Amino acid sequence: MSDYSMLTETGKSSGKGGSGKGFKIRYDSPVVLTFAVISLAALGLGYLTKGWTTENLFSVYRSKFSFFWLVRMFGHTLGHANMTHFVSNMTLFLLLGPQLENRYGSKNLLEMMGIASVVAGIFQMIFFPNVMLLGASGLVFMMIILTSAVNLKDGAGIPLSMILIILIYLGSEIWDAFTAHDNISHLTHILGGVCGAVFGFLYAKEQGEQAESKIK
Repeated sequence: MSDYSMLTETGKSSGKGGSGKGFKIRYDSPVVLTFAVISLAALGLGYLTKGWTTENLFSVYRSKFSFFWLVRMFGHTLGHANMTHFVSNMTLFLLLGPQLENRYGSKNLLEMMGIASVVAGIFQMIFFPNVMLLGASGLVFMMIILTSAVNLKDGAGIPLSMILIILIYLGSEIWDAFTAHDNISHLTHILGGVCGAVFGFLYAKEQGEQAESKIK
């Protein structure tokens, strides 16, 4: 993992023999930060192209199979309708993402995000063929549930905190899916949460098997 740093001039002219360590900014979570940067660039392109890139590259809907179809299958989580939409998603994404990337590793988190994006895209095309889906909210819900599964250990029971998070977040989304009349894709939130729970259990099982093999 490469780090970008910026050093201040502190200690160079103080006459006290400063150590020169200074202030550093680290690119600590390459997957999370790069995703956020690309999402911001996608939003900017959407404004510049009057929505063409947003519709053709950064949203998903039922269409004929093509190169753009493949791009949209993964790229729809990078797209956002406006700055408000972007900020609301990126606030939690940047809060939870670095912790998860540090816990599960950049490669594993990227794979989780890719799988969750494809799952949401497929369900959207099947059940809502004429509705365009975009935004990282599904990934955010995946991260919320995945964060609650950090202390999940194979054979040690399910943490009560994880159960409560699932009941509160996914329960409210299931309720809203049937009662609310808005432009929010509650199905995407539910799918993201389910993916987060599945990933959490699979990772805990894998860690348990690795620990057991070391003992043997």
